[in-house]
Amino acid sequence: MTYAVVDSPLGPLTLVGTDAGELTGLFMDKQRYRPDPTRFGDRDDSALSAVAEQLDEYFHHGRTTFDVPLLLTGTEFQRRIWAALQDIPYGVTTTYGGLAADLGLKPQSARAVGLANGKNPVSIIVPCHRLVGSTGSLTGYGGGIERKRALLAHERGEKLLIG
Repeated sequence: MTYAVVDSPLGPLTLVGTDAGELTGLFMDKQRYRPDPTRFGDRDDSALSAVAEQLDEYFHHGRTTFDVPLLLTGTEFQRRIWAALQDIPYGVTTTYGGLAADLGLKPQSARAVGLANGKNPVSIIVPCHRLVGSTGSLTGYGGGIERKRALLAHERGEKLLIG
C-alpha cells in the first residue's frame, strides 16, 4: 500500500492504493469514516499519478467519468451499492430510495443504501455525492454537506466554490 496527497478545490485529498496502482481509498480532510492513516502505507506523492490527473481533469477541464482501476473492500451489499453509484451519470442526482428501487430492493432499504453510501471509500470517483434525500435535500456526506453542495454545483456547470 502507498498513498499520495494531492491538492484540490475541496482541500487536500488523500489517495490510497495498492502497489499495482489500484485505488482503494480517496479521503478528504476531516472525512467521516476515514480509516487510520497508519494503514495507508508509505507516502509517495508521485504514486497514483493517473488518479491525480483524472481528478484534476474533473475539477478543471470537463472530465465527467473516471476510468482508474479500483479495488473496493466492503461487504457484498456495499460493493453492490458502490457499483450502482458509478452508473449515476455526471450532473444527475437520484434518491436513496430511487437507487434502492433501481436495484430491486424494498422501499425500506433506502436507509441501508444510505449507510452503504456513507461507507464509500472512494468518494468523488465513486460519486456518492449524487445521492440525495427523498425531497431532493442534501442529506449527509462523509466530506461534509458544503463539499457535497459544491460538487453538485460543479456538475451543473457552476464554479466550484467551498465556503
